[in-house]
Amino acid sequence: MKGIVKGLGLTFKTMMQKKVTYAYPDVPLEMPDRFRGIQHFDPEKCIVCNQCARICPTECITLTGKKNPDPESKMKLVIDTYDINFEICILCDLCTEVCPTEAIVMTNNFELSTYSRDDLFKNLEWLHQNNTNVRKENNAATPKGGAKKDAG
Repeated sequence: MKGIVKGLGLTFKTMMQKKVTYAYPDVPLEMPDRFRGIQHFDPEKCIVCNQCARICPTECITLTGKKNPDPESKMKLVIDTYDINFEICILCDLCTEVCPTEAIVMTNNFELSTYSRDDLFKNLEWLHQNNTNVRKENNAATPKGGAKKDAG
């Protein structure tokens, strides 16, 4: 009898506490600022250096470049295709860290669930349109290498 009373006491105590359930599909979750979500790709900034594809531990990034049609431009190559296979991508953020022009940055988006694995192959157009919730820390105004700006 003592165990039942103790169990009911705990039940009534937790019934009066604040609820921690989220109305997730109806109300989007606010992710922390350093959350590593799906990448955003800006093809205008890409210099086709291939650093992101080389550093990727799962080799899920493939890109190709072509000669720049504008001979007077500083850029010798322009991006032709840029694909990420999110079936094997571990969202490690290494591709964004190594990019010298910040053409690829992380966002706070995380919803990639699909019924088909074929839908997890994302191309240049899809990655370019994925420009909502871009992390604030990806800005070019922040110093590289973790160095802090002097206060004065």
